[in-house]
Amino acid sequence: MADKLIPATILTGFLGSGKTTLLKRVLTEMHGQKIAVIENEFGEENIDNEILVSDTTEQIMQLSNGCVCCTIREDLRATLSLLAERRRKGELNFERVVIETTGLADPGPVAQTFFMDDEIAESYLLDSVLTLVDAKHANEQLDNRQEARLQIGFADQIFISKTDLVDEASVEALQHRIRHMNPRAQQQKVHFGEVPLSKVFDLKGFNLNTTLEIDPDFLTVQGHDHDHDHHHGHDHGHEGHDHGPGEACDHPHHHAHDDDVKSFAFKSDKPFSPTKLEDFLGAIVQVYGPKMLRYKGVLWMKGSDKKVIFQGVHQMMGSDLGPKWAPGEKKSSKLVFIGIDLPKEILLQGLEGCLV
Repeated sequence: MADKLIPATILTGFLGSGKTTLLKRVLTEMHGQKIAVIENEFGEENIDNEILVSDTTEQIMQLSNGCVCCTIREDLRATLSLLAERRRKGELNFERVVIETTGLADPGPVAQTFFMDDEIAESYLLDSVLTLVDAKHANEQLDNRQEARLQIGFADQIFISKTDLVDEASVEALQHRIRHMNPRAQQQKVHFGEVPLSKVFDLKGFNLNTTLEIDPDFLTVQGHDHDHDHHHGHDHGHEGHDHGPGEACDHPHHHAHDDDVKSFAFKSDKPFSPTKLEDFLGAIVQVYGPKMLRYKGVLWMKGSDKKVIFQGVHQMMGSDLGPKWAPGEKKSSKLVFIGIDLPKEILLQGLEGCLV
């Protein structure tokens, strides 16, 4: 295809978290881009569709049967395919696509549609999954709804809305909780969907690039189970934890939550054996794929002078050769896994066993 790939963004979040507000803002802001929006009807959200259509010149295609979760692949595939075809014929003019999922949808199958279908993969580039979280109701939703936890686990970027309705300590505890579920995703507090477009588009969350955006301190506390008491002040910035290696997090109302969506990291200064690692990851994905939401690594492989980058969504894994290790650069491997009740010990021991 001569055309450049059309970037696609998945927007997810529970009802009331402000997705529609964010979407309206993105559509009406003067950025000179034409955006096609795909959304699925879900109960009262149809009212929002009326507003969106009348306010802007965007073309909105609604997925007919409401629930994205079960039929998404075929429905979404057909819609994306039709959009791309109409664009090629010059009937529609748009530069990017935003898919707004229902508050109850698991973003996994939506994301997979971009990789599993050749026709879609030739037309679109999945840019990122954005998740909106409502600060007032988030803890309750995360406690009671696995979909809400999945949306966190899948995210490349998390926007926390309604922070003005709760106190600072609650917001901080929520950010902390989210960071344990997904240390890859950047978090940002937003008011009324006021988000700069640079935080919404072209985030390249699915690119195979050499940055593994996780807070380095996250790697140092991995060996500990966060269950011993260690108090420290709350004067740290929101970007990362400030507990040193081996210190536990002891934030208020943090321990009440034992979320099934968790993340853990593996780090080693020894090279991997390529064949062992490939066999091990292949086996793990076969067994645990459905529970693996996002995983990524920048690896030192024996026999290669280049970094190897891999990442995956559920059962689909891709890898690529990155740039050469720079002269004098300390070689090491870093991996992060985000999933539902993954057997951390088995995975960490298995990875250890793949080292040369």
